Amino acid sequence: MPDYGMMIGGARVAAAETFGVYNPSTDEEVGRAPNSSPADLNAAVGAARAAFEDWSKTPDGELRAACEAVTAKIGEHAEELAVLLTKEQGKPLGGLGSRWEIGGAQAWAGYTSNLSLAMKVLQDNNEGRVEMHRNPLGVVGSITPWNFPVMIAVWHILPALRTGNTVVVKPSPYTPLATLRLVELMNEVLPAGVVNAVASDDRLHNIGAAMSSHPDIAKIVFTGSCSTGQKVMMSAAETMKRLTLELGGNDAGIVLPDVDPKAIAEGLFWGSFINNGQTCAAMKRLYVHDDVYDQVCDALVAYARNIPVGDGLDEGSVLGPVNNRLQFDKVSRLVAEARSKGRVLLGGEPGGGLFFPPTIIADLDNADPLVAEEQFGPALPIIRYTDLEEAIAAANDSPNGLGGSVWSKDIDKAKQVARRMQCGSVWINKHGAIQPNAPFGGVKKSGLGVEFGEEGLAEYTDIQVVFS
Repeated sequence: MPDYGMMIGGARVAAAETFGVYNPSTDEEVGRAPNSSPADLNAAVGAARAAFEDWSKTPDGELRAACEAVTAKIGEHAEELAVLLTKEQGKPLGGLGSRWEIGGAQAWAGYTSNLSLAMKVLQDNNEGRVEMHRNPLGVVGSITPWNFPVMIAVWHILPALRTGNTVVVKPSPYTPLATLRLVELMNEVLPAGVVNAVASDDRLHNIGAAMSSHPDIAKIVFTGSCSTGQKVMMSAAETMKRLTLELGGNDAGIVLPDVDPKAIAEGLFWGSFINNGQTCAAMKRLYVHDDVYDQVCDALVAYARNIPVGDGLDEGSVLGPVNNRLQFDKVSRLVAEARSKGRVLLGGEPGGGLFFPPTIIADLDNADPLVAEEQFGPALPIIRYTDLEEAIAAANDSPNGLGGSVWSKDIDKAKQVARRMQCGSVWINKHGAIQPNAPFGGVKKSGLGVEFGEEGLAEYTDIQVVFS
């Protein structure tokens, strides 16, 4: 069984202890990950801090070239990374699965490579010149989740590199292998210590918590649950770390009565079930007007029942298993509670192992746990409404505010509704379609700060104003 080491100071380093990583489709061990200790973390941070001295002074063009070299490395090893990702995460190789994720990571890295934050002249007259510069922060700590481990690692690491920061990344214990390999590949084209990687099972050592309080880490970028994000924020307070927190969502979709149900069924399905519903910005609850309620339910079920679910390494699979037992049990609980109140249109019963079929349950309301809680799995509740004002209020009745969507033939009307939804991103006739040139982040408890585009790049810098 292959062992994957830490990357510290440009070298692969073995940890004193390792832990197993398992394929959620088969429960077979696919590799051993390093169970990093606090001393290992200190070594990684020390290497990043030492590398920062030169890296932060690297000319802008050389930073761009280095990021482009990282992008090329991802492309050269795309299939290797995709297969490893499928083995540890469970998502299929094809479709909107591992190959799609690695391709997206490469595209995102390439786009980020070509962003820049130029110095701005705020004033230049007989009273003096005022310049605004963007300076790198120092060592950036990246804590990534298990749902899109490679893509999100790229979202964290590339903007840090592009702005002259160095990085220590800690992946989820469920999916550390592809990220460790990714960082190993990055180190083939980057100076030693610029990107470092540690891992832990979060039982022997809680390395994530140690990172968020570490005095030599200047910023934490975290993607994950709201509860963990709150802990990161609290432990970062003493050292006044900069933070970017992309946290959980309970995204609502609102279907207006003028839609063609069959025309929107595919978009509704993938807006909800992409990555088996294990996506922060997936649609988690759907409000449908009474005039088209039954037709939308029928069209969505007709599309969903033809989606093959199976082992991610099977090229015929379109959806895979739930990634881990904890999440599987949560989905199972929420669906079981919903079955007693709503009407099961599809699925509703767990499969073998960690497989759970696409599940659609109608006739629920905001008080039902499947609607009120973020399920983060392949189960969609559908809520009937007659009054649009009540639907908007219900959609906004959540502590989360990551994404939302409006479905209508009338784009102007849909935009009016969209502007009233309390979330960071709203899509019209689609859901979750993020892109690298558009800032992405949540409101309310769904996060702090934004990622992507120039706005996301700026979050890896401090402003310095020079008066002359």
